[in-house]
Amino acid sequence: MTETAAPRARSSGLIRSSLVFSAFTLVSRVAGFARDLAVSYTMGASATFAADAFNTAWAFPNLFRRIFAEGAFAAAFVPAYSRSLERDGEEVADVLAADAMATLAAATLALTVVAELTMPWLMYLIAPGFHAEPEKWKLAILLTQITMPYLPCMAIYAHLSGVLQARNRFVLSAAAPILLNIWTLITVLPARTPHEAAVWGSAGIIVAGISQAALLWWGVNKSGARVDVRWPRLTPEIRKLIALAIPGAIAASATQITIFVSGILVSQVNGARSWLAYCDRLYQLPQGLVGVAIGVALLPRLSRAIHGGDKAGAQGAMDEAIVFSMALTLPAAAALVAIPFFLIDALYTRGAFTAADAQMTSAALLNYGWGVPAFVLAQLYSRAFFARQDTKTPMRYGLIAVAVNVPLAIGLFHLVGVPGIAAATGASWWLNVVMMAATLGKRGEYRPSPRAASRLVRIGAASLGLGAVLALASHFRGLIEGLFGGHHLGPLGPKEFAITLVVVVGAALYPVLLFAFGGLTLREARAALRRRKGETPAPETDLPPPA
Repeated sequence: MTETAAPRARSSGLIRSSLVFSAFTLVSRVAGFARDLAVSYTMGASATFAADAFNTAWAFPNLFRRIFAEGAFAAAFVPAYSRSLERDGEEVADVLAADAMATLAAATLALTVVAELTMPWLMYLIAPGFHAEPEKWKLAILLTQITMPYLPCMAIYAHLSGVLQARNRFVLSAAAPILLNIWTLITVLPARTPHEAAVWGSAGIIVAGISQAALLWWGVNKSGARVDVRWPRLTPEIRKLIALAIPGAIAASATQITIFVSGILVSQVNGARSWLAYCDRLYQLPQGLVGVAIGVALLPRLSRAIHGGDKAGAQGAMDEAIVFSMALTLPAAAALVAIPFFLIDALYTRGAFTAADAQMTSAALLNYGWGVPAFVLAQLYSRAFFARQDTKTPMRYGLIAVAVNVPLAIGLFHLVGVPGIAAATGASWWLNVVMMAATLGKRGEYRPSPRAASRLVRIGAASLGLGAVLALASHFRGLIEGLFGGHHLGPLGPKEFAITLVVVVGAALYPVLLFAFGGLTLREARAALRRRKGETPAPETDLPPPA
């Protein structure tokens, strides 16, 4: 294999791993969207209190899942397990994985028990605004107690997912969340009242958590790993993991604190908790498909390059991850900013979800939209620190971002209402990215190469062009809907047909703009989707020159 072919094959390996993860994540997100449609249809937003109670109950265990299970502990564990696999062999590495799982499971079980017993008092902290409505207050407490056992299930799932990722197996990690959406649909749709839908949907979350953990357990055993069940042991290796995870937990909690504070503020406004929850599905789509997917594929690969002394490989992996992620994220952000009401009204306004709910949800979505690229970049830049076993720097910057976000969110909430919370969140995401990028550059550990920077400018130009076209489509929405007259196909009418047409046209137009501006070449597209015989994927040393 020639020298030029090798870097190209290594680059496509990172992209292909990300594409595999993204493909299954896309299926999960589509199923999640169906889940949200079912929840919005059966529970509504401002018209009933069931949706606010349900979204609060769902958010609380997720808060700790993101801080501990999927955030800090995974970020500390994956590099350590990858290194142990290469240095010590599978048997020693699997002992580390078993001890780590036991420790994480014990910690999350203890947290769950404490939360269950104290939930009537915790709700004063989680959603104090609910107390003005006794029925909503009681339902929120009940549903949160039902959903809390989801936390240890997700801790086990996230940990086993890390084992598979370190072994370059990504399919089950991306496919397992589909089970959550399926079980929620199964439990919510037969309900006859919003209250009934909320209770049954919360029970479905627990069944889903057990199913997800069981699926990953099966997958780990099929991969050849032997992660057995044991009592927790504070071995020197586990103590080191905990020491690395604590700063990471604080860093991860920074983002979650902003979400938590947002929840406290919006609990004062009926329906607001649900407006933000329905925004989540759309603005988190590029985060899950791109940021998380590429970050999952990047961390073990970057860790191996750094610990192997391969500086060119580490540089190439980061360049490729950032360029590829922005090629997918910037057009999504452009769409969220250009057509937020068009999207929300066409997708959600039916059943118990009103046009007024759509207006408020879209106002928040617009402000989340311009922050989405920063959230994705933060996922990747944090990996550059984690791969070097530096969890303290992201922690410090995360806390600074919180210190800025919380007063900004409070001020903007009182000034402009719920959309101000989304604007403050977007601003804090960008601040975090700027601080991490500046530090990596100052240390000489990473800054985008000139070729990568040129490619990013071209991708940005293509995305702006797409945004302009979509904004025009939104302005002439009435004309587009008029193309379909009064035709209906079941629950689908002119507005649903119109948004489908706009999305399809936008999806077809963006690659044309991307190629026209030189953001992507045909050679790169082919290399990303094809592996030549005998080539082994690994990080690329550099990007090919722009067209």
